[in-house]
Amino acid sequence: MFEPAHKSLPPIDYVSMIRSLYADRHSQLLGAYGSAVAVALTWLESQSPVLLAIAIAFVVVGTARNFDMITFERAEHDETDVADAARWERRAMIGSGAIALLYGSWTLYSFLVVNTFFAELASLGVSMSVLVGVAARNFAVERVMMTQVMLICIPTWIGMFFDGHLYTALLSFVFLPYFASLRRVAGNVRVILLRAVRGRLEASRLAAELDAALETMQHGICMLDANGLVAVVNNRAEAVFAGFAPGSWTGRPFAAMISAGEARGSLPKRAAQQLMETLERPGGGKVVLRLSDGQFCEVTVSSRQDNSVLLFEDITERVKSEERINYMAHYDTLTGLPNRAYFTEQVEGDLDRRRHGRSGDIAMLMIVDIDDFKHVNDTMGHLIGDRVLVETSERLSRVLGRDSLVARLGGDEYVVYRSGGVKLSDTISDPQAILTAFAGAFEVSGEVFSVNVSIGVVTVSDGADDLDALMTKADLALYKAKALGKGQSQVFHDEMDTDYRYRQRLKADLKQTVAEGRLSLAYQPIVDLRSRRVVSCEALARWHHPELGSIPPSLFIPIAEETGLISEISAWVLKSATQECRNWPEEVSVSVNISARDFRNADVAAMVGEALRGSGLAPSRLEIEVTETAVIEERAAATHILGQLATQGIGIALDDFGTGYSSLSYLQALPFTKLKIDRSFVMDIGQNPRSLKLLSNVAQLGKDINLTVTAEGVETEEQLNLIAEHSKVDQIQGYLFGVPLPRREVAELIARMAARSPQRQPEALPMLANRKRG
Repeated sequence: MFEPAHKSLPPIDYVSMIRSLYADRHSQLLGAYGSAVAVALTWLESQSPVLLAIAIAFVVVGTARNFDMITFERAEHDETDVADAARWERRAMIGSGAIALLYGSWTLYSFLVVNTFFAELASLGVSMSVLVGVAARNFAVERVMMTQVMLICIPTWIGMFFDGHLYTALLSFVFLPYFASLRRVAGNVRVILLRAVRGRLEASRLAAELDAALETMQHGICMLDANGLVAVVNNRAEAVFAGFAPGSWTGRPFAAMISAGEARGSLPKRAAQQLMETLERPGGGKVVLRLSDGQFCEVTVSSRQDNSVLLFEDITERVKSEERINYMAHYDTLTGLPNRAYFTEQVEGDLDRRRHGRSGDIAMLMIVDIDDFKHVNDTMGHLIGDRVLVETSERLSRVLGRDSLVARLGGDEYVVYRSGGVKLSDTISDPQAILTAFAGAFEVSGEVFSVNVSIGVVTVSDGADDLDALMTKADLALYKAKALGKGQSQVFHDEMDTDYRYRQRLKADLKQTVAEGRLSLAYQPIVDLRSRRVVSCEALARWHHPELGSIPPSLFIPIAEETGLISEISAWVLKSATQECRNWPEEVSVSVNISARDFRNADVAAMVGEALRGSGLAPSRLEIEVTETAVIEERAAATHILGQLATQGIGIALDDFGTGYSSLSYLQALPFTKLKIDRSFVMDIGQNPRSLKLLSNVAQLGKDINLTVTAEGVETEEQLNLIAEHSKVDQIQGYLFGVPLPRREVAELIARMAARSPQRQPEALPMLANRKRG
């Protein structure tokens, strides 16, 4: 049998309390629908049908409760009818219990089953906010309030405790005192309400005061009377300043407490002065205090007539977060060095001072770049790579001292700026000191290896150049240092600027040339050593500039790689070369070079497939050439892509063998069908027996692993005869049989050599040998 709550209360009080259960139905309905939306979001994330069911249930229960509240509002109530009030209490108990059970079930399911950060955060955040509403809405009837609290809190605690994460389980115990305090809070509020309902003229005023108290309870508050005595203070305010003003504040002079804290050293003198100055200022204001224990507190002072109100907020975490953000905005998180933005700010400020101060002192800027850092990352892993970056920053800082601003620009690039007391001799001694510092081996995680750096140096004496100009010049010097073999330094001079402008023009013109399709192809024949027939031709891109003449591939191909045009060129070469190969005899194939940048930035397999489909060329008549550098720089991508091409029957050639890393592991791991020996092995075989022996051994290596072996750079009859007699080379490529030719002339050469007798020795084709070599 349901017993009405608060039987000892006068009927009018009990009926009034029941009325409070049905107040503000719009917020109830909005809360239920809002919760349904929150559950739906977690369903969208997890796709759990249970969450969808809970979301629908929120809508159903919320709508049912709203209908019940409308029914209550429309019904006539006798202020003394306890039985009628008890009936409505039962209905409120059912509705509120149902909605509470949904919150508890949502939280329990989110922690124990869904177990994602968003689902847990959403369910716990919404449920905890609902608990505040439960205490504020249903405090009038303890049974209804406690039923809701238990139906929400118990599943929530179970879900957090058995979530599987230690700190979540510990956090669940932190919530227990909060759950337990709700009854006491509700009881206290209920006493206030019982007093308020007996004086309905004061009800609206008490409700407003209660709302104000609930809204400000997260901050400390202190009210001073006209005499500066503390009239009202809450526990949070006393907790903020417990270190210098312990005990109860009520009735104590606020200024005296501040002075006492200052005298004890628990409140810094400057902080005390700021607080009292703000308090005495007409209209008040805000002040942020740094306390002696490292905490930060923001005090908002508001004055009205003779009273002052102080609002205290502990902003320690906010200040620390701002400090962390400020640090991250100015310093590199890995090395602790200034980052690009902070370095730019500091140097531009110094250059501006130099311009306006007309200083004749020299300033120096150096860019320091780690040589082959990508190789370190690829072969040893990114963790060791990060340790190399940290060690590099430490070595730079040690050798340059505090007179230099050392920063990390990003990746493996560092920058150094010195201003004041710089001599011209420092442009030599400082880079040399850096190079000497890197002469010692790096030892990281048990690995011992060498790391070299290249350095570009530029000086400025009048401040005329801005930072961008200095960085550009230092980059040019760095580029020169790397071009000369790395592991050295170069000081910028005007000739580098001329070279730079020339390269910039070539970049712009090459982009236009590629877009307009004005590159051309030349084909260099590859001849079978036994039959002396052309078995393949290597397709080579050529660029004839209308004003600058012929631009060598050794110049424009690196520019194409730098600007990202190389993949467009590679796709065009594949398309054009495969179409041209259709015009040759079936036994003649075509080979195309693929850059490391193609493996990194383009879909090589798609490019090859499109070229073969468009031309109708058989895959067996196409050969892809890659260098050792391309393989080691993009090993993972190259292994995957070359494997795909090899399964289609496309030949894979390792070009310029012997000029790169020459690691035999690549020959074993990758699906090569051909080994092309670099011309440097052939160059002096007529004069140096050791060179001939080396060539022979390399060819034997290729044959031992079933590769077709091609010797590049064959230019004389003597070289040809020595190769034929002393090695197992299969094919010859070089000027002896032909320079790179246009498509019509290479077709004629193929036909002419096919008609030659296999036993007849080549006559060096004098007409071709006299051509300009390119």
